[in-house]
Amino acid sequence: MSEITPDDLFANTPASSGDYNASAIEVLEGLEPVRRRPGMYIGGTDDRALHHLAAEVLDNAMDEAVAGHATRIEMRLEEGNRLSIADNGRGIPVDEHPKFPGKSTLEVILSTLHSGGKFSGKAYATSGGLHGVGVSVVNALSSHTRVEVARDRQLYAQEFARGLAQGPLQILGAAPNRRGTTVIFTPDTEIFGDRQFNPKRLFKLARSKAYLFAGVEIRWKCAASLASEDVPAEATFRFPGGLADHLAEQVGSRECVTAQPFTGRQDFPDEQGRVEWAIAWPLYSDGATSWYCNTVPTPDGGTHEQGLRMALTRGLRAFGELVGAKKAKDITADDVMTGAEVMLSVFIRDPQFQSQTKDRLTSPEAARLVENAVRDHFDHFLADNMERGRALLGEVMERMDERLRRKAEREIKRKSATNAKKLRLPGKLTDCSGEGGRETELFIVEGDSAGGSAKQARDRKSQAILPIRGKILNVASATNDKIRANSEIADLVLALGCGTRKDCNADNLRYDRIIIMTDADVDGAHIATLLMTFFFQEMPEIVRRGHLFLAQPPLYRLTAGKESRYARDDAHRAELEATVFKGKKVEVARFKGLGEMNPQQLRETTMAPETRSLIRITLPAEYEQRASVARLVDELMGRNPEHRFNFIQNHAGDVDRDLIDA
Repeated sequence: MSEITPDDLFANTPASSGDYNASAIEVLEGLEPVRRRPGMYIGGTDDRALHHLAAEVLDNAMDEAVAGHATRIEMRLEEGNRLSIADNGRGIPVDEHPKFPGKSTLEVILSTLHSGGKFSGKAYATSGGLHGVGVSVVNALSSHTRVEVARDRQLYAQEFARGLAQGPLQILGAAPNRRGTTVIFTPDTEIFGDRQFNPKRLFKLARSKAYLFAGVEIRWKCAASLASEDVPAEATFRFPGGLADHLAEQVGSRECVTAQPFTGRQDFPDEQGRVEWAIAWPLYSDGATSWYCNTVPTPDGGTHEQGLRMALTRGLRAFGELVGAKKAKDITADDVMTGAEVMLSVFIRDPQFQSQTKDRLTSPEAARLVENAVRDHFDHFLADNMERGRALLGEVMERMDERLRRKAEREIKRKSATNAKKLRLPGKLTDCSGEGGRETELFIVEGDSAGGSAKQARDRKSQAILPIRGKILNVASATNDKIRANSEIADLVLALGCGTRKDCNADNLRYDRIIIMTDADVDGAHIATLLMTFFFQEMPEIVRRGHLFLAQPPLYRLTAGKESRYARDDAHRAELEATVFKGKKVEVARFKGLGEMNPQQLRETTMAPETRSLIRITLPAEYEQRASVARLVDELMGRNPEHRFNFIQNHAGDVDRDLIDA
């Protein structure tokens, strides 16, 4: 057998292999990789990626401010999709770079990947830019970039096109009253097509950055043609209170579980950074979360979020043990965070992110640092005011009970397909198509006319309608036999599916919310009172768990020109006439009942979760006080009229005379 040589091995390789040899291997230089694969650096070429360019440049300016070298940043949006961001910091170095003879440091930073002053930690203790790709990527993906640097009382400038320098660094002359860096760029249409910067989005970005560092002033400017009702041509942002100011703006006039939000800031030990937080728990409304690391938004949260969740959860569990609430040990982070307005900002050295777009923080030490820093403050927040602590604990435990109830429902699957066929429901009930759970609602309405409007206005998937005739039986003064024989009560009990009195099992309730929706007049109020009496006496557990609500339909519709508003009552009408419609000729329409509203009006004002207002009917915080409530119900609604007469005599002096005169 002859010996096989290396040449023999490759002699029969087919030419169709594509001539895969050294010449087929490309070596991309400079910023060419960014233009070939922009998604690797900014996550794509869509609107989000376009605005990421602005965030990268703004982050550099913010790093100068956080490091204590800049106090002012200006963002200016001009026509032609041209954006400039300037700071009054130290200015990018312009001297010759030792590793690139003949090139200024500014040119190296703008035209070379992985170049910057944030690797060693000497120039910046904490920073948003980490990988040395931010401003160079912006330069690579811009059709034109101009950088001006005022440093050592001199003004320098250099221009670039698609990442390539268009000439050497220019010395423009003396600048004794100017310092810092200005980056002016226009995103390349070859990369982003005809996408334009959204003024409102940039305006919000600038505003949010000012909240994140109390020591910086951010000035916003845009061309007059780009300004709008939501975006002024000029604005200045400076918030000494930091995140606490931001939280106050977000919460607005909404009522919260605690009168004071939980806010604060704390340095980490050994100069590892710091954390700032602001948290509120609004009642009956959705919350929101905002997470930041070194002023960079991390919308997907991460380890700093985990640290905060652990601090709040363990703090509430410990407070529950302190006040004897044994069930508090079952509280989870979701129970604490659901519905809360949460803002958290950390500054740490060398943070690690999941991707170049920094959507999620992955630094493992952040969880420990944040938990230890926040936990002590949260313990004091709860214990310094025991009533405040109990109020928050009670609200969170209600969410816990609801979560456990839903879990039990999923495990047992109360309403199987077989059971649904056997389920007997009252004929007057217009049921929803949903299978029960958190989002289903039963509206108890007065009369067939209101029921007809409500059926057309409802969300068929989640909202059921049960009309009742006139005033329901007063169960506080009726015998048990009379209650059982009443058809309206029988239909209501059947629709709810949870039984009454000792047989009442709140876990079997077919709807998450029971909403009493009656006319906005005296008769409507009387019917609502009778229904509340029914639930208190026959289904108290339903009330205790927070399932019972009162709708708030309007009494008036006020119109002036094209503008219309709804008023709940006479006082609200007077307020609107004195503010919104001041000095205008107002047409006033009074709704005599729900049936007079067309379905669109009823949905908009009273039934749609996005625009309606509900009042939750509750029992005292300590359920053991139910006896005192029972005595009051008996006095006002019971069989003995003398009790009502005595109550009126004893409390007549408490009535506001101005209300009577009105």
